[in-house]
Amino acid sequence: MPSQIPPAERLLNLVIALVNAPSSMSKQQVRTSVAGYGDAPSPDAFERMFERDKDTLRELGIPVLTVDAGGHSDDVGYRVDLDAYTLAPVALTSAELGVLSLAAQFWQDKTLRTDTARALTKLRAAGRGDPGAGDAGTDAVAGLTPRVRAAGRAFGPLLDAIQDRRPVRFTYRAASTGEVREREVEPWRLAARRGGWYVLGRDRDRRAPRAFRLSRIEGNVRASGAPGAFEPPAEVDVDAFLSGRGGQERVARLAVVPERAGAVRARAVRPEPAWADPAEDPVADGRDVLAVPFTSLGGFASELAGYADAVVVLDPPDLRDAVVARLRTAAGLDPVEDGEQDGAGVDRG
Repeated sequence: MPSQIPPAERLLNLVIALVNAPSSMSKQQVRTSVAGYGDAPSPDAFERMFERDKDTLRELGIPVLTVDAGGHSDDVGYRVDLDAYTLAPVALTSAELGVLSLAAQFWQDKTLRTDTARALTKLRAAGRGDPGAGDAGTDAVAGLTPRVRAAGRAFGPLLDAIQDRRPVRFTYRAASTGEVREREVEPWRLAARRGGWYVLGRDRDRRAPRAFRLSRIEGNVRASGAPGAFEPPAEVDVDAFLSGRGGQERVARLAVVPERAGAVRARAVRPEPAWADPAEDPVADGRDVLAVPFTSLGGFASELAGYADAVVVLDPPDLRDAVVARLRTAAGLDPVEDGEQDGAGVDRG
């Protein structure tokens, strides 16, 4: 009878057993105590299975040692060389810890947030090489914190469907009309933009590419076909799907406090000299005036609002008004859902 435990799980069980063995484990102990080996139909089958697994672990870089306690074949044992297998002590610089902190803040789902918080706590405790890594790491990424809402329960099933190339069905609420209807989609990829998650793919009913915001998916995502049912395109231009109306690029003129808003600065182009004249724009006095291209009014306004008074929009007026509206909403503790200004590629119903 074939083993009911997958080979990968059996290998993991073997590693755990050998790592935690007080000294070493004999073959008989492996066969009787490690899940997966008791299913071997005969001693010869076990021997072949065990030898194959040892070779596999060694190929993976896990140092499985043979211990000969007394010269007799029954005394031969096996263990993992912990000195060679254990990772070196972790010593994080402030910049490295800052990047990890930034990545941890990206995940807002409850289960993922718990896991990332625990991992980051352990890394901070291990980062003894830089005593100031904790506070300095936080300061290094100030203003860069991603503002992406929780992916929701649709994220996992959609990710599985993308990997399996399996079509899915879900109930979707359109942003513009509020219409709720069933969709059948060939999902290509997931992307985070404008404060939320989107699934990009081919809408089978409309026979055209579409993007759907995960927060508007109601109920469960259900498989509607077999794995490998479609072939996604080699490249998917996320920005083309989720760009602003018509995808037309515009340029914002921003007055930025020195050494702040690093993510905005990275996208800036060379400003016109007159733009930095404090006489023309008194609010620019003491600030750096930057020209930053953008396509999505709503998405860019949400990003700039996150910097509070570190960034002031000088032009265009509609972007300035959008940022001020978001700041007033935040001040009034009346949150709104970011990213409702869907672009040309986003499904509107």
